[in-house]
Amino acid sequence: MQQQVYFQDLGNMRYKEAWDYQEELLRNNLQVKSEQRKLQLASGESEPVPELLSTTHHLLFVEHPPVYTLGKSGDVKNILISEAEMNERGIEYYPTNRGGDITFHGPQQIVGYPILDLEKFETDIGKYLRKLEEVIILTMKSFGLKGERSSGETGVWLDPDKKGNERKICAMGVRCSRWITMHGFAFNVNTDLNYFNNIIPCGIENKQVTSLERELGRKIDFEEAKQKVKYYFEEVFDVKLAE
Repeated sequence: MQQQVYFQDLGNMRYKEAWDYQEELLRNNLQVKSEQRKLQLASGESEPVPELLSTTHHLLFVEHPPVYTLGKSGDVKNILISEAEMNERGIEYYPTNRGGDITFHGPQQIVGYPILDLEKFETDIGKYLRKLEEVIILTMKSFGLKGERSSGETGVWLDPDKKGNERKICAMGVRCSRWITMHGFAFNVNTDLNYFNNIIPCGIENKQVTSLERELGRKIDFEEAKQKVKYYFEEVFDVKLAE
């Protein structure tokens, strides 16, 4: 029987509000795990107590107003404009607790935040990231584009092995606590790529950032793109999205 993942499209929401909501969902699942552990100890069972308490999977979609976010292992030097310039241009900035370096979130970019209990899938962060990449690769294929992985780098690229022509279309950075995930991916659909000129995206120099719009030479139906990502998320993770 397929596992159920509760889907919510949060629409346009400031980064901090969405982050706080993710943290709330994460805490709720951690509380369930804590209660499970107490019941296991009380019952003397070594396996999780079924049916009594269960963690809940979520998938959140959101569009953020312009914001730069820096991963916990990132370097602030990869931000090329000052805080005053960001304020002047209406761009927010947040250091975060996810992996990865600096990236941009903005309108017409699908930001996906899966809150999954990997103990119900596979307890392997590498495999989890590869599955997230596969969701985007399949979505791109449905638009006639060949998305690929780049050796040693997370996310999804076009022409990753053609020096000088590498283009990143989807950035990824996650956090995992007791195998509960948060944060996720940012997939450029009709994103204004000029914002990336103010940073060294993901801390990777001399590589480009692209979008579906740039690659296909036309504006993409944003809702269609979201539906495709949802479809392939269900397929790759073998789950059923419920609203």
